[in-house]
Amino acid sequence: MTSTTPAAAGTEAAPGTRTEDRTTGRTTGRTRAVRTAGGLSLRYSPRAVTTVTACVLAALALAVVTLGRGDYPLGPVEVIRALTGGGDPAADFVVNELRLPRVVTALLAGAALALSGAVLQALVRNPLGSPDILGLTQGAATGALLAVAAGAGSLTLAGGAVTGGIGAGVLIWVLTRRQGVTGHRLVLIGIGVAAVLTGVNGYLLTRIKLMEAARALLWLTGSLDGRGWDDALPLLAVLAVLLPVVLLACGPGLRMLEMGDDAAVALGVPVARIRLVLLACTVLLASVAAAAAGPVSFVALTAPQLARRLTRAPGPNLVASTAMGAVLLVAADLAAQHAFGERQLPVGVVTGVLGGGYLVWLLAAQHRAGRL
Repeated sequence: MTSTTPAAAGTEAAPGTRTEDRTTGRTTGRTRAVRTAGGLSLRYSPRAVTTVTACVLAALALAVVTLGRGDYPLGPVEVIRALTGGGDPAADFVVNELRLPRVVTALLAGAALALSGAVLQALVRNPLGSPDILGLTQGAATGALLAVAAGAGSLTLAGGAVTGGIGAGVLIWVLTRRQGVTGHRLVLIGIGVAAVLTGVNGYLLTRIKLMEAARALLWLTGSLDGRGWDDALPLLAVLAVLLPVVLLACGPGLRMLEMGDDAAVALGVPVARIRLVLLACTVLLASVAAAAAGPVSFVALTAPQLARRLTRAPGPNLVASTAMGAVLLVAADLAAQHAFGERQLPVGVVTGVLGGGYLVWLLAAQHRAGRL
């Protein structure tokens, strides 16, 4: 959320001045500094704070609207009353037991996917870095399909998804570490692994029974149908553990890594250890999100880019990206449920259409800028 990225290696922008985003070349917003009681100085961007606040409020507003829509419609006041324990028994049951687990899963899965995408894009210094392009979600899909083929239930399917995502992450790491885990090599190997796993997933779909294949196909699209607290709570626990690790323990090192390995080493950053920890966090976030909501596409790709454009701040924008991901997925789920008449769509269909269009635009913009 802060925007005090060095304007050049080894220099820092003074408070109240404008800096230049090294990745886009745009002039970023002003920064401000405050001094705490302990004598520490905190520099932040008012625009980034405003963006995060707006995203959080938008996510909460969309959640309230989603909780009120359905066969048993409720107004915002009735929804809030039910959430605070003051509603009638019918509204309390509909909101807290039937609808709230799905909405919470959407918020948490969107936040986890966006955070993993923001970390990956900062690590590889490439806007195409995201779990669904680098093969992590495809690995989660492979693990889930193997569980379905074995006749497993929903809990084992989720475990298979987590195991498959971690396995894909380990495979990518093994293939890249010998010659150094650099941005372009990680992207290229990840795309190759994703292509191979996509073929494996297609084969597995042909080897399972028809009813199981239909169930697996719905999950592969990315769906929040039937989600309960057993899907939301593990994701909440993972986020509670990994958010401090990414934001506090590794966040400053990640900002230095964006300037390149040589500059980061010169500034005393343990590059290999920071990169390994961040990649592990990314794999876990993407895998657990896929286990909870299926391999929802393009949220991890688009949320960090939208957050960067709104904040106009350099750096990974981890907090803004996390909030933006929650907004995108709960908005997409609301559209999937109610924007197409009586026919409800899997949320992955909505994110795929919108995210695919954004990817085409991004590639065209990168080509015009001479970066492709």
